[in-house]
Amino acid sequence: MALKIKKLLPNWHVAWPSALLAICSLHFFSLAAAADLPDLQGAKVVVVTENAYPPLQFVDPRTGEAIGWEYDAMAILAERLNFELDIQNTSWDAMIAAVSEGQYDIGMTGITIRDDRREKVDFSEPYMRSEMFMLVRADEQRFSNGEEFASIDDGLVGAQAGTTPFYTAVYEVLDGDESNPRIKLFDTFGTSVQALRAGDVDVVLTDGTAGAGYVEANPDAFKLVGDAMGSEDFGFIFPKGSELVTAFNAGIESLRKDGTLEELNTRWFLEYKLGQ
Repeated sequence: MALKIKKLLPNWHVAWPSALLAICSLHFFSLAAAADLPDLQGAKVVVVTENAYPPLQFVDPRTGEAIGWEYDAMAILAERLNFELDIQNTSWDAMIAAVSEGQYDIGMTGITIRDDRREKVDFSEPYMRSEMFMLVRADEQRFSNGEEFASIDDGLVGAQAGTTPFYTAVYEVLDGDESNPRIKLFDTFGTSVQALRAGDVDVVLTDGTAGAGYVEANPDAFKLVGDAMGSEDFGFIFPKGSELVTAFNAGIESLRKDGTLEELNTRWFLEYKLGQ
């Protein structure tokens, strides 16, 4: 089901007036910057997401509105590159194939840039770099790193199949067996975190920014443990050979140069979580 995006979360503006001023300044900048960027001449661009990876994209339980870092970034890019934004939803396990087949113009859901995925889709330049950590319950005392977790025979890790956290759990934490019964699979990242909170699994691997958001919002329920397990770059995905890649790379670079990416990071990984 398609949904049209309201410009940059009006309800959120009410909660944080200072952010509204920041967004207004970005709006005025975008009018000037647009002259130096590719012009997509109002073309409709269909973007698909999962709405299951806060704070990048998720459904606000208070309002039922789909919001997040990627929603804001895409809305700003739509203004700067002059295209009509149409966001639709699908599951993670169907997303890469659907974009590869041209069902959608772009996919966004915190997708790690990987060489094996490049065989099916084209990536934009990275818009975010993240390090992966172990998210556990706040009262967890049995382990504090991957090696200690692996030594616990009955410890369970929650993950989505085919994701970077899944492969990290398999090849860097456990024994390299993708069918290891210690890995419990979930349809969405959010449900794996719910399972962690309920005690159905013992750890969920997550990038540090999203994990920090969960901890800040629920300090009595979660904590991050251990050192970072490497870093990963997130990018938007496109059908192979898409002409949109060049335009979006230029748009991402404009967001980086004028500080918009940093503003989005502050808004979604700090201010939004602290304000919940």
